[in-house]
Amino acid sequence: MKHGGVLLIDKPTGPTSHDVVQKIRRKLHIRRVGHAGTLDPLASGLLVVCVSDATRVLEYLTAWEKGYTGEVVFGIGTDTDDADGKVVTTASIGDLNDSQVADAARKLTGTIQQTVPAYSAVHVNGKRAYELARAGEEVDMPSREVHISSFRVGALEIDGDVAKARFEVVCSKGTYIRALCRDLGELLNLPAHMASLRRTSVGVAKLADAVTLDAFLESDDPLQFLSSPLAYLSADRQVTVSRQVIERLANGQQVSFSEVPMEPAELNDDDIVFISFEGDLAAVASVTGCSDGGQLKPKKVFWKRG
Repeated sequence: MKHGGVLLIDKPTGPTSHDVVQKIRRKLHIRRVGHAGTLDPLASGLLVVCVSDATRVLEYLTAWEKGYTGEVVFGIGTDTDDADGKVVTTASIGDLNDSQVADAARKLTGTIQQTVPAYSAVHVNGKRAYELARAGEEVDMPSREVHISSFRVGALEIDGDVAKARFEVVCSKGTYIRALCRDLGELLNLPAHMASLRRTSVGVAKLADAVTLDAFLESDDPLQFLSSPLAYLSADRQVTVSRQVIERLANGQQVSFSEVPMEPAELNDDDIVFISFEGDLAAVASVTGCSDGGQLKPKKVFWKRG
């Protein structure tokens, strides 16, 4: 975009996602910076960051599935469900084997109910859950429906009464991977926690295309790493329009499907369409009136005359 873009950052372990955003703000001298999905301090990997006008499409980027790799440990449970927490329970893994773990992972694939970790940022009784947990208060944590497209666990590495294994996950927004590791252990009647995590994808955005945070901060031309949001928005919901059409949308007018190269049969009312003009994201529109030929109603407009 002429006044913003998307930045793919390879976040290191240690800083929070908010810390990374703050560093990017200072580097670019731009206040409007946001990310499409939090990574905990323990986690590393792909952080999709939107800059300036591109922050207005964050809601569409956060909806994508996300991919991760990591390591789970069986035989040790922590209060945070990850390696940063305090050990609260231990147990011998006994005769645990790869087949048992694979079977348990299959049971956690598909649409499941997941209980939110006690140490999380969700609001419970008007406070953050982690604030209540740190104060020693026991709270019935809410559960939420999440979708696990794939969950593969590698071969176990046995070390006495403890075992660890690498895993790969592709899941919907809102999924807690440390809760997934905890629940994997529960299915095996064992305490378990997430030892490490690395995000590898957010929709079509890939970690391989990201720049390290240090390289970005040390660059003399950090704007070179920004790209158009069109590269990461649904390709089958993008349409290029004429100047006449974008002017009408910018004026708040609806345009009919007959004026744009779209097939009404492929869309439903309230679907979102991304409007491109001269190779840039110019607007976001919602679909209406599909039963009567179909129209695009402007929802967010970025294009300006001049």
